[in-house]
Amino acid sequence: MATPYKLRCNLAGHQKDVRALVSAIFPDNGLISGSRDNTSCIWANKDGTNEFHQETVHRGHTNFVSSLCVMPPDDTYPQGLIITGSNDKTILAYTPGSAEPVFKLTGHEGNVCALASGKFGFLLSGSWDKTARVWLNQKCVMVLEGHEMAVWAVGIISGQGIMLTGSADKTIKAWKAGKCIQVYKGHTDCVRGLGVVSESEFLSCSNDASIRRWAVTSGDCLNVYFGHTNYVYSLSILPNGQDFITGGEDRTLRVWKDGDCFQTLYHPCESVWAVCALPNGDIATGASDGMIRIFTQVAERVASQEVLETYEASLASAPVASQPLGDIKVEDLPGPDSLQNPGKKDSQTTMINTGSGVDVYQWDASQGRWIKIGNVVGSSGSTQRTSGKTLHEGKEYDYVFTVDIQEGAPPLKLPFNISEEPWMAAQKFLDKHQLPQAYLEQVANFIIENTKGVTLGMGSAMAHTDPFT
Repeated sequence: MATPYKLRCNLAGHQKDVRALVSAIFPDNGLISGSRDNTSCIWANKDGTNEFHQETVHRGHTNFVSSLCVMPPDDTYPQGLIITGSNDKTILAYTPGSAEPVFKLTGHEGNVCALASGKFGFLLSGSWDKTARVWLNQKCVMVLEGHEMAVWAVGIISGQGIMLTGSADKTIKAWKAGKCIQVYKGHTDCVRGLGVVSESEFLSCSNDASIRRWAVTSGDCLNVYFGHTNYVYSLSILPNGQDFITGGEDRTLRVWKDGDCFQTLYHPCESVWAVCALPNGDIATGASDGMIRIFTQVAERVASQEVLETYEASLASAPVASQPLGDIKVEDLPGPDSLQNPGKKDSQTTMINTGSGVDVYQWDASQGRWIKIGNVVGSSGSTQRTSGKTLHEGKEYDYVFTVDIQEGAPPLKLPFNISEEPWMAAQKFLDKHQLPQAYLEQVANFIIENTKGVTLGMGSAMAHTDPFT
């Protein structure tokens, strides 16, 4: 049986959510991150240690960095380029070690939320403006138009000259020489990430909580992987070329081996935005608490006992939405004594009635014990404690707005937390309810206007918009 992953280290430095991660070419074993704090960073590993340090902080964007990729070295840039896409609608390029960009690409009319590099210096970008663009020598040489909603994900199959785009319209398209040659249908919600497995297969992840494996040429869906319980934001192929990792809104990083979920690693925050498989076999995550975490299977690289205990303590105190309880009655859940019985498989979870609430535990087969991974909010008896917040679909929010879309249609609920980016919350709202992309600015501005001057910790609110029509 494969060795389970354990925490190697925590990288703190970003001030807000870490939205993108990519493995660095320079320095060796380095990592590059992009954040809602408008910066991207190069993290260098000190040889023979678990320590990483911020080697370079890239500046230049005026809004959050939402995508990253690395361009391979060439004659002009012998150490390659680090490419960043932002909600400021621009793409910036940096050389390793330089804090300022060497050039800027403009043309997109919305957030540049996806980037991929190909052979011969080609760059592919995807945007909320519903298009993907192909760039060469700092010029846009092609605009791929055809998606009905935001292009959230892109990928390049260089050997075949095929470019892939995944969209909030639930489809994936394959393009060759600027023409759409295949449409892949199956996801029931936004496509959020793509990963090229080989010249003939690729993977996709979606807000429908699934991952799918596709045949490039035929368009057939070869497999569907279920395990996540909420949006799946990111995926990355492991070094063996077949297995992969995913991260999502259910607080988890999941490791998939031989078609099954081999391990589930919970995080002490709501969203695992980005995952990245590193060349040495370690895996990294970027999360909504601004932290980067690296996990390893190599015993010599596992974090110290003190760091592991601190991590476990942060997991134990994390709130878990009460939605997983479904129709289960709290009084029917097992008590703490049941934790004396071993789990049936690694990463198995169980809910425990403590008498004053419900705790969630996960079985760690490598240690032969249950580890607490959170407290279920709103689980005390038949009442739901909302801590002064509003409960919506099993989760607590600072605000739940009631939005009238059109006359005669039932209003929709728009949940929002102060810690969120208004534009991201607006996009999520449009995607969930299949609303026109043209509403994005209006919804985002509504959120901004109705939460002006509000700081973290304030109570809940309800508000109405005027109809959009």
